[in-house]
Amino acid sequence: MSGQVLVTGATGFLGRAVLRRLESRGIGQGRNSGRLDEIRKQGIPAVKWCLPDKAPTDPLLNNISAIVHCAGISAPFGPRQAFLRANVLGTKAVLDFARRQAVSRLVFISSPSIYFTLADQLNVNENMKLPPPFNAYAESKVLAERLVRSVKEVSPIILRPRGIYGPRDTALLPRLLRTAQARALPRLRKGRAKIDLTFVEDVVDAVLVALGAGQATTHQVFNISGGEVIRTEDIVEEVCKRAGIPLRWRDTPLGPAMLAARALEMVARFCPQQPEPLVTRYALGLFAFEQSLDITRVQNTLGWSPKVCFSDGLDLTFSMRKRT
Repeated sequence: MSGQVLVTGATGFLGRAVLRRLESRGIGQGRNSGRLDEIRKQGIPAVKWCLPDKAPTDPLLNNISAIVHCAGISAPFGPRQAFLRANVLGTKAVLDFARRQAVSRLVFISSPSIYFTLADQLNVNENMKLPPPFNAYAESKVLAERLVRSVKEVSPIILRPRGIYGPRDTALLPRLLRTAQARALPRLRKGRAKIDLTFVEDVVDAVLVALGAGQATTHQVFNISGGEVIRTEDIVEEVCKRAGIPLRWRDTPLGPAMLAARALEMVARFCPQQPEPLVTRYALGLFAFEQSLDITRVQNTLGWSPKVCFSDGLDLTFSMRKRT
């Protein structure tokens, strides 16, 4: 791969981590001028490109041979049109650019949210028949994956990483800590829920392996996960303990909780000025069901396996928090 690697969403959590590891090979893309300046101060070139607009005329974009497409909106709730614009039309704009530039490899960061349904789902593999999209985010990722698969000339590889956490995470663990600090968390189905998470540097490793993979892997989809299926209660308790936040649980029947969440979502939909609902059905599902990914395909095909166990990942995450 002789040219540069464009990383979209480089001002976000995963995109920035990928860009750091690429070092001199990488060029960042984003829409936030201040955050792009921070990247440039580290000696990494960056381009302001407000997706889904057409790529700007910039000399930095003249020698792109590969793209890691991380940009998009990731949230459990929000206006459908916002997700479609960012995640579907944004992906289309990146693919149009990739074709014009004759890019030889595009790695698309999708999401296992497309598998999600209100049921126990252990060892889900990439061949699973997808349920109807549970929310607008999942729908947008399904549609974006279809677009990516249709552009065969860019040799696409799709990754579906589960629950990315680590230093500089601004979503998963911070959201959990804010909720735990504000109120008691629901203990649903007697605390039966389990899930697998993924340390950010393991995801970056998977991205780098995908960038260098041979043509035999083209058009394939790979689950990415830390490989440990951990009780959700244990995850929450360990995170709160390390953050010094007192944790409260409230035993809650699942059915009434889901009805209340559905009502809150309906109010938020009909009152767009309202913020995200206090509780969503998706969030309750994560606290209620057993969910994990089968990562056999990526291990056998790309030779990637996770290196960082959850306990070590938390050590790294909170040691960085203390320094910042």
